[in-house]
Formats: sequence, C-alpha cells, structure tokens
Amino acid sequence: MATSALRLEHIDAYYGDSHVLQDVSFELGEARMLGLLGRNGAGKSTCMNVAMGLLAPRRGKVTVFGEEVAGRSPENIAACGVALVPQGRRIFKSLSVRENLIVAAREPRNSAHAPWTLDTVFAMFPRLRERTTQMAAHLSGGEQQMLAIGRALMGNPRVLLMDEPSEGLAPQIVHEVMETIRKLKQSGLSIVLVEQNPTLVFDVADDIVLLNTGQVAVVSTPAALRQDDAVLRQHLGVF
Repeated sequence: MATSALRLEHIDAYYGDSHVLQDVSFELGEARMLGLLGRNGAGKSTCMNVAMGLLAPRRGKVTVFGEEVAGRSPENIAACGVALVPQGRRIFKSLSVRENLIVAAREPRNSAHAPWTLDTVFAMFPRLRERTTQMAAHLSGGEQQMLAIGRALMGNPRVLLMDEPSEGLAPQIVHEVMETIRKLKQSGLSIVLVEQNPTLVFDVADDIVLLNTGQVAVVSTPAALRQDDAVLRQHLGVF
C-alpha cells in the first residue's frame, strides 16, 4: 500500500463567518506530485494554509506521514517536514540572499534524502550564489521566486507546498521554475502544486484535484482530464 505523505480529511475551514472549505478531502502520495487546481476563490490557497498550520480547521484531520498535525503551530508542522513556498513569495526583503536562506535552515527529520544546505541550494540556483550578499529587495521577480523555493528547501522538508510559483513571471522564467520543480519531484520530494495555469500542472503532476467553491469536485489524472473538455470548462473555464 502506498504511503500517504499528506492527507486532508473532511476539512471545514472558515475565515470569520465565511465557510471557505467544505468537507475537503484529498491525499498526496509519497514521492508524488499533486496538482491542486480551481478558479480564483476556489479554496486552493486556503488548503495550503490549513496544511501548513496558518489556518486551523474547525473540523477534520491533517496528517503528515500518518502523524496528525491539525491545530499545531506552523513551526511544529515545519518540524514534521512540511514547507511552504507561499503565493507572492514573501521573502525577507531587508535581508540578504544568504540571510534569507540561513534563517530557514532546519536539520532533516530523517535521512531518506540528502540534506539541503547553502551549497546544494546554490547548486540548484546558481544565480543566487552570484547574489549571496545582495538585499533580497533588489532581486528580479524570477530571482525572488528562486529564493522563496530555496528558503523552503533549507527547512529540509519531506512535503513541499508550492502556491502559484509561476505568478507574475516572464515565460522564460516560468520555464526555469518548472524545470526546477521537475528536479525536485525527481529527487523524491512529495509536492502539492497550486497553479492557475493547468497546462503547467498537467505537464508535471501525477494526480489532479479540482476544487470548486470550496469543495473537491474532481479527483483524476492529467491524462484523463486532457480528454474531458467538459470538466475543464465547468471547473476551470478552459478548453
């Protein structure tokens, strides 16, 4: 039986009185990539916030490799091996590239993967090595996204949550970021990828979950969804 890296079960989540996630359940397999898709406001980022402990669910369970983590602090969940590359990057702009990476460093929880260090992050992103002492505020948008990914990797996660990593980037930089995501998948990381562009997700994901107005509408695969224009039109507005 395949190991579940991350599981959300019957999640209800609210922002104030607004019921944003309604009985949401999905599972990320170990060393697999799950694409989480939906229109704006469907609840994708809220799922990431619940998984990371940034928003406590009112009902339901969140488990990481079988360990229940719902209701714990983000720091505690990070210690369990979960890292988030947030929408909008949210790097520390007043810190240097090196300082942004060092502040997130965490020893790996297990030895299944080679640990991420400054050297391995710089090997993945040579442009960051060239800008080690530069203030993060002065990086280009693509470099800031690389830094956001590198910062997450410095936490030595087993589960990587990526929220809109291509947002606001030029096409060539999007290509570079997606190649990086492919390499991370090949390294054995378990990844949830949230994206507005379904084509990008279909090219790299193993499994797809479609959200619609805070509920899981479809659980499928890229190959199956490519053949189902009606489902894509209904839930994503694309052909």
